[in-house]
Amino acid sequence: MIARRHQVALALTALLAAGAACLNQERQEPVAAAGRPAPPVVRPVTLVASGGVLPDRSVAERAAYDAGGHGHDYRPMLSGVEPLVHGADLALCHLETVTGDGGGAADTGAVSPAQLAAGLAATGYDGCATASEHALDDGAAGVGRTLDALDRAGLKHTGTARTEAESRSVTLYRAGLARIAHLSYTYGAGRRPLPSGQPWAVNPLDADRIVSDARAARVAGADLVVVSVHWGTEWQDAPDRTQLDLAKVLTASTTDGRRDIDLLLGTHAHVPQAYQKVNGTWVVYGLGDQVAGEMFNDRGVRDPRGNESTTGRFTFAPPAVPGDRWRVTKAEFVPQMYDVDAGRVVDLNRAIAGGAELEGVRDRVRDVVLSRGAAADGLVMAD
Repeated sequence: MIARRHQVALALTALLAAGAACLNQERQEPVAAAGRPAPPVVRPVTLVASGGVLPDRSVAERAAYDAGGHGHDYRPMLSGVEPLVHGADLALCHLETVTGDGGGAADTGAVSPAQLAAGLAATGYDGCATASEHALDDGAAGVGRTLDALDRAGLKHTGTARTEAESRSVTLYRAGLARIAHLSYTYGAGRRPLPSGQPWAVNPLDADRIVSDARAARVAGADLVVVSVHWGTEWQDAPDRTQLDLAKVLTASTTDGRRDIDLLLGTHAHVPQAYQKVNGTWVVYGLGDQVAGEMFNDRGVRDPRGNESTTGRFTFAPPAVPGDRWRVTKAEFVPQMYDVDAGRVVDLNRAIAGGAELEGVRDRVRDVVLSRGAAADGLVMAD
């Protein structure tokens, strides 16, 4: 230690050394022995995950307006959540739409301009899940264009693939000193058949397949395995029996006493659903849709719940001992909505001064999220 090496020096030098030692203690940083480098400080990592990005033609038209006649600009639309997304060590989105060729107009409500990927990247997202009921809206060509657009934007992706080799690869992120694998699966592709000769184009929602892939991700070096699942019943606040049963199976799966999956993130229902700790692992049954135009429910009625969503934020602490698992030390959710009139994603906690109407939306989302007792396990609504 510095103080020991100078204990025979003048009193002033000893005083300065003692002060430096105190400063090191306050910072809680390791002090190396003489001649040895200090070990790296392994700090917690924060992961945020947002709901479905499912823009229709009206959303594309808003992005065109925001671009001032020069293509499409999705950054203003997402600016309300940029601080939350940029503040995370890893930020994941769920891209449900197929992208076009980057031309001047969206082809249909199911095909978005390629600039959408650039907007997500500029907002701070690191990658997206792409397995959904809309993944095959434009067949194999749509899968290819979508993944090409994500590649150009610098976003990683998982859930769909252009080649068989790509379908077998593991999507890994580095967040701090943690290596995080992201996997993505869907219950189906909207009754659209898989491309001929390409059964690997979209990952199916199969428990055995998911567990096998999670274990392969561990072998590839993942400290954490995050799984996005496109499941559930549309317009239903509560998780259905399939969600409940599959969540139990997946969170119970272990290898050598270690859980195979560290976090489950659900989409598809269009509305926010509950968060719950199952077998010690956090499950988000439904994040809702982060970006969508006017939504009409299963009765054909305009339903504002389809424009409500949450972003989950989970802080993982490093293992206490080598070989142990990273664990969630803080679980939070941020209630959001897509304002169809303004064409903006709104962080409801930040916009609550907007009046009783927004407060009512926030409270409804909160009540649904906490409806299965997550508060007792430590889930809180973020400030």
